[in-house]
Amino acid sequence: MELLQFEHLGQTLRLEGSLAGWQQLYWGEHIVSQLTATENRESKSSHHFELSRQVQTREPADSEDGQPSVHIIKCSLEVDLTWQPFEIKYQLVVDGSVAAEGIRNSKDIEQQVPVKAAKVEKKLSLMGLASLGFKLLKSAKIIKVVLAGASLAAYSWFFSLQFALSLLACLVFHEYGHIRAMKYFGMKTKGIYLIPFVGGLAVSDEKINTRWQDVVISIMGPTFGLILSLGCILLYWLTGNIFFAGLAAFNALLNLFNLLPILPLDGGHVLKSISFSMNSKVGLIACIAGAGIGVFISYSLGLALLGFLLLIGSMEILFEWRTRHQSHLLPLDRYGQLFSSAWYLLTVGGLIAVIFYFAGSGDQLLSLPLQILAS
Repeated sequence: MELLQFEHLGQTLRLEGSLAGWQQLYWGEHIVSQLTATENRESKSSHHFELSRQVQTREPADSEDGQPSVHIIKCSLEVDLTWQPFEIKYQLVVDGSVAAEGIRNSKDIEQQVPVKAAKVEKKLSLMGLASLGFKLLKSAKIIKVVLAGASLAAYSWFFSLQFALSLLACLVFHEYGHIRAMKYFGMKTKGIYLIPFVGGLAVSDEKINTRWQDVVISIMGPTFGLILSLGCILLYWLTGNIFFAGLAAFNALLNLFNLLPILPLDGGHVLKSISFSMNSKVGLIACIAGAGIGVFISYSLGLALLGFLLLIGSMEILFEWRTRHQSHLLPLDRYGQLFSSAWYLLTVGGLIAVIFYFAGSGDQLLSLPLQILAS
């Protein structure tokens, strides 16, 4: 990931590094210094390099300009880097004099625009092909209306108009949670797109720079979904209308599936950010133990389908754990890992509680979400 960037002698001096310990220092597009990977690297490191500049010399006054000569500039970049919590102190010395110095933290990383966009490995999948086709269309505002109309027509065909409108309202409220999180980080958004039989998408052209951004943006959708279900429960208590009870239960089921640790679902992004921020075998063991506990609890509650999908999703994330150092995203610190884990578990627990609450009402329709999870 990009740690530093500032102008130096007409070019951008850019320092990239990772938790694995490697660092590369660029001046423009050229690497001027690099350090190999080692997890035992000390916080302080130095980059020594030389730059050349042509200077015009003059001979005595009675002669014409002389030939340009090359001046060698000796530079060194001293770096004091702490990953958790993230802080980098730097000092650039040029020919014995301090040319630049400063301190950067995670807030600076969140707001930076990388000089060179990180390359993301693309995997061929139906979701990927659908996303590609969607990107070709999303520039036209009318597409929002067309897709919303198509979603309403599709759900109305299989269910009722009332159910279709309710489902779209749940999807919009969920995606609005993502939009609010994006705006919190100062990201420009393009709005919400409803895709028939896929769900919704909250779109932004800006890239995230930290795992914390990924967690907050991802989990805010299900959090808003939980708030909506609790609001529907309140309306059910006040009015006694079974419609609000059904909306609360099925909305909880919808958001619970979104929290499964399977990419590209919201839960996959959250748990991947947490687990990939753990830079030790202890972190890996904690991930395995957490996944095992989650599967055990799911089967203990009779939620066979939820337990199975949780197991598959956790294995997917654990298999990719070794690739965590290749990410350009700033990892979560210890506090961020604990807070994100608690936020995720409380949201999952809240949604399951809503489903169990209505399943115990004796109504066959309201117990359907629990039956789906137990299948």
